[in-house]
Formats: sequence, structure tokens, C-alpha cells
Amino acid sequence: MKPEEEFLNAAAWTEKYPHCYPRWYGNFLAFLCINHPEYAKTVYSRGVSCIALYQIGRGLLILNGPKWQQHRKLLTPGFHYNILKPYVTLMAESVKEMLDTWGKLEPKNGTASVEMFEHVSLMTLDTIMKCAFSYQKNAEIDRDNSYIQTVFDLSFLFYQRLKTPWHHNDLIYRLTSKGRQFYKACKIAHHHTEKVIRERKDSLKNEKELEKILKKRHLDFLDILLCAKDENGNPLSDEDIRAEVDTFMFEGHDTTASGISWLFYCMAQNPEHQQRCREEIMELLGQQEEIQWDDLGKMTYSTMCIKESLRLYPPVPLIARELNSPVTFADGRTLPKGFLAALDVYGLHRNPEIWDNPEEFNPLRFSTENSKHRHPYAFLPFAAGPRNCIGQQFAMNEMKVALALTLLHFELFPDPANLPIPMPQIVTRSMNGIYLKLKALR
Repeated sequence: MKPEEEFLNAAAWTEKYPHCYPRWYGNFLAFLCINHPEYAKTVYSRGVSCIALYQIGRGLLILNGPKWQQHRKLLTPGFHYNILKPYVTLMAESVKEMLDTWGKLEPKNGTASVEMFEHVSLMTLDTIMKCAFSYQKNAEIDRDNSYIQTVFDLSFLFYQRLKTPWHHNDLIYRLTSKGRQFYKACKIAHHHTEKVIRERKDSLKNEKELEKILKKRHLDFLDILLCAKDENGNPLSDEDIRAEVDTFMFEGHDTTASGISWLFYCMAQNPEHQQRCREEIMELLGQQEEIQWDDLGKMTYSTMCIKESLRLYPPVPLIARELNSPVTFADGRTLPKGFLAALDVYGLHRNPEIWDNPEEFNPLRFSTENSKHRHPYAFLPFAAGPRNCIGQQFAMNEMKVALALTLLHFELFPDPANLPIPMPQIVTRSMNGIYLKLKALR
């Protein structure tokens, strides 16, 4: 399949096969693509293993069994609302820096066409460095976006590898030019995270410094990793810490960048909803200069728009799992242990059996009343079950902050000369970028 055809095919196949269908790569690799809530519930509400072709680090994303349970338990406190609360200010700082950059791009009394994904990726990386690692030395990130490029390369190479069955063998893959490129990119990503960890470890060696850190600010994600101990009092190994940092930095900024970029695109395409969100935010903030934690829960209409954009353009469009025990579906059909299942989130979210007029942008689908009557597995942008996304509240908060501040400062318009062509990699991207026209409001 050509990349630009994959989503079109997924939507067409979902319409034809509204529960599931096998997708073959060659003659020897098959996934059962699941695009119906009942099928999704059967597979994803139970214990399933993650397939391990994603090799930037053996973190929470791909760990299985007792080690996954241990890491999930150790990391869950890092996403408690007491930890997330102070992040709102840091998120707002990063968004404002992006908006300042946009202000310089915009010509006087006119509109500027800006590629969203690159700018938003820099902003979300900056955010995650501040929130997860209290890392303020970000000038080199602004000047040199090699990490962003590395993440892009890893996404592309991973997806190509997934679709090339003979590249699933590590030995064969290492001998190919793509494999060499992949492992070189992993090395760059590892170097980046090792630097962050090394600097924090050095600061924690001093007992007075450690006491000062613990008293003066929240425990961030890296603090939790460095201080975590299992039930036997053993800390995480350096390799485990690096794997979790790699996973969180990779998944925490790239997926959110996709979500925010497509949210802005949906706002530009639907000016009446954009204006309604803007009015809600202006009324909510009033004369208040800064957005606060308590404001996020009151962004009712904006939250519905965010969810509708996540429905149409889920940041992670396909979630593959390996069954660690046999499965029997409600209709009596079965799958054996070891079979690969893939939640086709894009197909699920556009399934005409579940969603009326699935191509239409309609935030009212997510009103309290309409949500009551929907299957709990019909909307899964953050997956489901025990392996759902641990950082989903962090991501939703960041999307709310980005939307609120952006709509206060800019009006978003589509760029008809550069309409995006959605394509799946690890995240939902566009083949030709996501270009929007910006007009400053203040």
C-alpha cells in the first residue's frame, strides 16, 4: 500500500468488515485488525503482550509480564494530579514561546502559512523536558532539532520494518541499510536521554541538594525513576531508567505533537467551532493572564472538540498486541495464543455502525448525554484495559493549554494550496506537512 492510501483503505475495509479483518504482509505475517468495540473489549480488557519491534528502549511501552507490572506500579505515582498540577504553568511557558515564534513569522495585516507539526513538536519536546525532567537548558533544542529529526526517522523506520516481515529478524535487519540507519538513530536518542539522566544524577549525589530539591519542588518523572524501589528495596537499574526515559520522551512528545497539530487543523477547517471554543476560553479566563489547573476542568466545549479531533485523527492509529492466551469472541469465533491482534483505532473511530456520519466533525458526540449511550470501547485514542496510556491525563492537559492559549492569540485558517495528506507511522502524520494560515488577534 502507498502511505497516502493506508487510511483510505482502513476506512473502506472498516465499512466492508465492521468487526474485524485479517491484514497480511507477505504470505507469513497476519494481524487480525479489530475495528469494533465488542471485539476491542474482548482483546484489550485482558492481559496481552506487546510486540517488541519497537526498540528505542525496553520501557513500559513494550515490557511484558511481571517486569511490566512492576514498572507500571512504580511509575503510576508520577501521573497523580498533585504531580500534574504544577505542569500547567510549564506547559503554558512552552506554548507561549511557540506563539511568540509564530508572531514573528506573521506579516503585518496579513496571514502567514505555517507548518504546524515541526513547531508543535519543538514545543511538546520542550514541555516534556521541563515537566518530566525539570530540565531548563533547552536553548540547544531550539537551535538544533536533531532529536526531533531522530524521532521522525525512528517512526518512519519502525513502520517500514513492521511492514517488511523479513526485517523482523534482528540479524537480517542489522545487515540492511535501513537497519543500520535505525540503530544509528537509536544511538542518538540514547545519547540525548543519557545526558539528561547524568545531569540529574549528579545533582542528586549531594545530600543537601537532594533535600533542597525534594522540599522546593514537585517530584518529577525522573525523580520518581531515580528514587523508585521495588518491594525488596532494590532501585531500578541504569538500563531500566534509560529505557523509561527514552520511552516517555519519545511517546510523550511525538504523540501529543500529532494530537495538537491535527486539533489545530480541525479548528481551522471548522471556524464556527473554533469561535465557540475561543468564546468559552475568553469567558473562563476573563481578565486572568495565566491559565490555571482549575480552568482545565471547565473547558467543556473545548474538551469536546479535542475529543472529536482525536476521534478523526487518533495520534496512534494502530496498536498491535500478541495474545498470551486464546480468545473467544461473543460470536463464537476464536484466536489462538500467540496470534497478533491490532486495534485499528482509525477504523474503529470511523466505523459507520458505531458513529453517524463518521467523517463529519461534530463535537456534540462527546456531550455528557451522548457519551452515556456509547459503548465504552468505541473511543480509544489512548488504548484500553490494563495497558492503556499511562500519560493520557498529561496529554489531555497539554492539548487544552495549547488550544486555549493559541485561540486567544491567533485565528486559524486552512491553507487550500497545502491540504494535508494523512498517513500512519507510529503516529498519525501528514505526507506533506500540516500547513495552516495564522492571523494574530492581539
